[in-house]
Amino acid sequence: MARLLLGAAAIALLAGVSSLLLLVPFAEAYDPLDPNGNITIKWDITQWTPDGYVAVVTIYNYQKYRHIQAPGWSLGWAWAKKEIIWSMVGGQATEQGDCSAFKANIPHCCKRDPRVVDLVPGAPYNMQFGNCCKGGVLTSWVQDPVNAVASFQITVGHSGTSNKTVKAPKNFTLKAPGPGYSCGLAQEVKPPTRFISLDGRRTTQAHVTWNVTCTYSQFVAQRAPTCCVSLSSFYNETIVNCPKCACGCQNKKPGSCVEGNSPYLASVVNGPGKSSLTPLVQCTPHMCPIRVHWHVKLNYRDYWRVKVTITNWNYRMNYSQWNLVVQHPNFENVSTVFSFNYKSLNPYGVINDTAMMWGVKYYNDLLMVAGPDGNVQSELLFRKDRSTFTFDKGWAFPRRIYFNGESCVMPSPDLYPWLPPSSTPRFRTVFLLMSFLVCGTLAFLHNHLVLDKNCGKC
Repeated sequence: MARLLLGAAAIALLAGVSSLLLLVPFAEAYDPLDPNGNITIKWDITQWTPDGYVAVVTIYNYQKYRHIQAPGWSLGWAWAKKEIIWSMVGGQATEQGDCSAFKANIPHCCKRDPRVVDLVPGAPYNMQFGNCCKGGVLTSWVQDPVNAVASFQITVGHSGTSNKTVKAPKNFTLKAPGPGYSCGLAQEVKPPTRFISLDGRRTTQAHVTWNVTCTYSQFVAQRAPTCCVSLSSFYNETIVNCPKCACGCQNKKPGSCVEGNSPYLASVVNGPGKSSLTPLVQCTPHMCPIRVHWHVKLNYRDYWRVKVTITNWNYRMNYSQWNLVVQHPNFENVSTVFSFNYKSLNPYGVINDTAMMWGVKYYNDLLMVAGPDGNVQSELLFRKDRSTFTFDKGWAFPRRIYFNGESCVMPSPDLYPWLPPSSTPRFRTVFLLMSFLVCGTLAFLHNHLVLDKNCGKC
């Protein structure tokens, strides 16, 4: 009887675990730092034609910090009836399909499930459309809202010529440039989109508007982590490296990494058929394309200072328009961010503990491939809040870091550099006095109590 009870308990436990495992992937689609982030596709029918309609399709990247990098987005769908694409402006279908049934006017695309991509910069003027021709690259909404939008115009035939006969496309798929996005059903929007003329004196209205919402999930993308975090501090000699095998292991991926001093490096990186989407990283214990290092650098009387370094270990990728999102409780008291752009995200409304940083245009917005120039750096100056500030128990280190919208692997909290004998009040007093003494001495030596723009307060 006891064995039967134990067996039943084990089965129940396994069933519970199985249910939990089934629930975990869906939880991955929710991003607590950007709960409302999505990509919205708007399909506006602006005029009817003898056998169909002309529509403007607009892609809005409403994600705060996740952008679409080269080679850019591609949008696919399945027609509800037997539609064809007569022509396109501002985009193009990747395949024409079988158009042998047409003798005179040959459609742009006859496929039942077309896939459309953006035009590249420098496209002929008569092929351009508003917000097109960026090679499919879309910035994040916070970083550059003007370039977070893409549009193209499409002329559809064999579709119906009225609000009652036309049908919305279905089974939308968005690749950006790989998988990761799941798109819902097209929903009719009422009232339809209104368009205002350039002079602002006339308003027109779409005949029909459909909206499709696509959300990102790292589980759907099925990719290994792409970044990791290492830590250090001035008050402890310990350097906490990225967790081993954070993004993969060398022994499980033969040939996927290369030594930095390898004589064959150039041929491996620039070989034929090498896709920039497939990382080729420098051989490291963590095997991550990106490492973010957070160093607690200095302690002043009223301020404390951090140095952040982002290193690119990927020999196949220049990260253009990169961004970094950091969650730390002291961002409410940030004073200065040097050499990076900065914006507070406030994902929880009243709690200001999340910051987004990105490079300055033409200065450090391009994170070069692995090598001597494959890193960017900045320093952050925080004002001390006496009610919360401490160096004890790893408080000075971030809770969470994202690079280009991907969550980075953090070290285990029990490995964080802590204050030595942190339980000794006498040590804390001596430590603070030494910090003030060092800061004051340096301040005096550097331009009469000015170590930098904030050390005058030392």
